[in-house]
Amino acid sequence: MSTALRGKSGFVCLHGRLLQPDPSDWPGGGSQDTVSSFLGVHCLDSPLLSWVQLFKQDRLEECIVRRTGAVLHTVCDLWALGVCLIFLSAVTMASQGQVMFWSMTTVIIILAAVIALIIGFGISGKRSINVTTLTSPGNIGQSGLLGCTFEPDIWMSSIVIQWAKVGVAGLVHEFRGGKDHLQEQDVAFQGRTAVFADQVIGGNASLELREVQLSDAGTYRCSVTTSRGSGVAVLRYQTGAFSTPKVHVQPSSSGDTLHCEAPRWFPRPTVHWMAHSNTGKCLPHAANTSYQLNSENVTLKVVSFLHNITANATYTCVIENSIAKATGNIKVTACHWMLLLPVCVLSI
Repeated sequence: MSTALRGKSGFVCLHGRLLQPDPSDWPGGGSQDTVSSFLGVHCLDSPLLSWVQLFKQDRLEECIVRRTGAVLHTVCDLWALGVCLIFLSAVTMASQGQVMFWSMTTVIIILAAVIALIIGFGISGKRSINVTTLTSPGNIGQSGLLGCTFEPDIWMSSIVIQWAKVGVAGLVHEFRGGKDHLQEQDVAFQGRTAVFADQVIGGNASLELREVQLSDAGTYRCSVTTSRGSGVAVLRYQTGAFSTPKVHVQPSSSGDTLHCEAPRWFPRPTVHWMAHSNTGKCLPHAANTSYQLNSENVTLKVVSFLHNITANATYTCVIENSIAKATGNIKVTACHWMLLLPVCVLSI
């Protein structure tokens, strides 16, 4: 179905095409006064208005399109309206300067409407992207990792990564358009953060946190925005101290003893031993464990002794606290002992 604009004078604006009747058909023989009195059009879905009155009262906004149909149809209607305005301006305005003024005004209105539609549909086309976090405890004094991944985007210039910590006014880190933007970084994190810039385009938004402190513990937000949309994920970061224990045999006149030692732990961990014979039987064991405060007055040195060990068995020293767990193993034979690779397991 076609859409047309028609006034009392018989003017018809059909999708940009203006049809003019014979002036003799106008009332009063086509005089300017008569035209001014009778000329009018339907402005799309608006009531019948007199163009002369609109021009005199500077009320062109009354003919702004109210329809909310498809973008292409709306742009087409705006174009048709613009053509009608230009022609009617030429008919009703006495000077060439006024005609040029209203022509330029019409063009500006059309361009503004088109730009607004494009921006509106661009924003509505955004969607939520998948952002995922992965946490591991931070070891004070060392470098830690706050893991975060997102759906990759080939446009590096559109990628924005923001790390924030709950309760901290400034940002932890911001990466935008391929570069760090640290103007709003909180002083507590200055000089200690970095993203993996060469891996960002592949979807890696993880943050390296150097020289981890106990105060770094808390809740963090990883926010990512790309050309495809935006997303946020939250992680809880724990900090403490943990280290891998070393186990060895300490000979004595009363019998061999196993010695397990780990240099730094916090909070205070628990220690227990496990022993298994070559046949798989669990052996009884009794240990003495002590804790020594290190020079920085935070971490603890852990030392544990296991007495009355049995040959042809494997012993495991297990140290764990609320954030980490570590083990050290040793296998004792009838003639000698063999140290097994120690293992450190972090809790998540």
